[in-house]
Amino acid sequence: MPTRHSDQHRSSFPCTIWVVNPFDDIPGEGLPPIRFWSLCRVLAARGHDTTWWTADWSHRRKARRTPPTGVRASEGFGLQVVPVRAYTRNVSLARIASHRDFGSNFERLATELVEAGTLARPDVILVSLPPLESPEAAVRLARRYGARLVVDIMDLWPETFERLLPGPLWLRRFASPLLLGRMRARRRAIVAVADGISAVTRTSLDTTLEGSRRDVPRHVCYLGADMPQHDGSIADVGADRPLQCVYAGTLERSQDLQTLVGAARILATESVPVTLHVAGTGALEPMLREAAAAITGRCDLKVHGLLAKPDYERLLLRCDVGLVLVKPESCVTVPYKACDYAAAGLALVNSLPGELQRLVDEYHAGIASIAGDPASLASVIRRLATDRAMLAKMRHGARRLAAAVFDRSHTFPRFAEWIEAIHAGG
Repeated sequence: MPTRHSDQHRSSFPCTIWVVNPFDDIPGEGLPPIRFWSLCRVLAARGHDTTWWTADWSHRRKARRTPPTGVRASEGFGLQVVPVRAYTRNVSLARIASHRDFGSNFERLATELVEAGTLARPDVILVSLPPLESPEAAVRLARRYGARLVVDIMDLWPETFERLLPGPLWLRRFASPLLLGRMRARRRAIVAVADGISAVTRTSLDTTLEGSRRDVPRHVCYLGADMPQHDGSIADVGADRPLQCVYAGTLERSQDLQTLVGAARILATESVPVTLHVAGTGALEPMLREAAAAITGRCDLKVHGLLAKPDYERLLLRCDVGLVLVKPESCVTVPYKACDYAAAGLALVNSLPGELQRLVDEYHAGIASIAGDPASLASVIRRLATDRAMLAKMRHGARRLAAAVFDRSHTFPRFAEWIEAIHAGG
């Protein structure tokens, strides 16, 4: 059951809000609520008539989804599922076609339901970007029904595609405006008419609004985490206990997992007592399992696969270090895993320069490693394995970071209040 907020947190001006995102897991799909599920819960608890529009194809599971019955009774918000064609690869023409389906079918279904009186006209439409097609449909629907439009920047499209262009860096930079310029123009057109722009990081917000002169309300709400239900204490870790590190998340090529395998081999050769846990699934899972079987000695690489929420939470709480191993060219700035690690009180080993590392440094919550450099990662892990006093300080710093910046019980109500202010400004 969702966590309900007390009446003092209910809005004095309840309205009808549509939340549009095809990617996040919905109720009944096994994983805990993340951004849009959490936001819908908060908006509904504040008294708003909230409907989440999603796709009938699961982006994570690559499988057809059927929404459970009774979502509004159990969660407080409605769920509208939009038919789209399937895709199996994240970078593919089939995925582009699926996004087109989502945009056109969302607009068609929304119009039909409103005109039939089945669904109330929206006062606010909050739509995620990417993809581009559903925000473009939301622009037209907002105009049709006089709704306020909020665009939530989840990823940098088309910047994230630059790394997929062939050739050396100088050639990709030359070709990018020619090949991806149309996508940038579409994004600019969406942003130009939005009544508010929110984003998962400051970097995403600034990049999206670069060159924009419009005084549009803006807000940053990190992906965040639900703080674990414990007292926040961190046990003293003796030097005789192997260091417990975890990488959690997708096992795809945008993640720096070859570097993890290389570091594990170095640490095994050096007989450093450490266990490296990997939790998640993806195309690189077979490679990781093969490597884990070959690594012997005091360094142990364990591949758990995709864990259910209780098992995932238990794994984090018995670890000491969280590994943020993401290739910088992925355009990811502050991933989910960093928020989860900090909430669990894990020292962060981070390969992403920029916004996340600034937060880590500010709160003394971890240490940087160099992406693509197994020796750098092995050196950082070795240092944490031998200096347990420094490890304890960084773990406390990570908890402070989570409480100040990532705690959804505070950040999502503030996000909801900002959305309400956009509505009131209309």
